[in-house]
Amino acid sequence: MGGCADCAANQAVAIKEVTFILVVEDSEDNREILRYILRASGYGVLEAMNGEQAVEICRSKHPDLILMDLSMPVLDGYGAVEQIRQLHELDEVPIIAISAHATIDYRSKALSNGFNDYLTKPIDFAQLETLLHRYLKGAG
Repeated sequence: MGGCADCAANQAVAIKEVTFILVVEDSEDNREILRYILRASGYGVLEAMNGEQAVEICRSKHPDLILMDLSMPVLDGYGAVEQIRQLHELDEVPIIAISAHATIDYRSKALSNGFNDYLTKPIDFAQLETLLHRYLKGAG
C-alpha cells in the first residue's frame, strides 16, 4: 500500500539530485537568458537581483555554484562573495564572476577576492558550459 509514500520518497531523491546554480544579476534580461540556458541544460536555477539577496539565498538554499555579476546595487559582487565565503557550509562553493570589463586587472581582482573564475559579458555560452563542467564535474 505505501505507493504514495514511495512516490514522495522517489520525488525527494530526484529533487536532491538536481544541481542548483544561483544567478546573481541586476539585469532582468541577463537573468532571463541565463535561466533559459541553465534550465535547458538540466540545472535548477535560483535568482537574486543583488548581492544582499544572494547572501540571504545562500544561507537557506546552499547552491552548488554561483554566477555573480560584479556591479550591482545594494551590495556588489565583491561584498557578496566576502560574506558568502564566511558561511562555513559555502566556503568552497564555486563562484564565477560575471562582468562587462574584459581587462586582466578586473579578472585578477575578482580571482584575488574569493571568486573561482571570471566570465565576460556578453557571455560566451561554450565557455560557460566548460566552466560548469569543470566546477560541477559534469553535473546537471
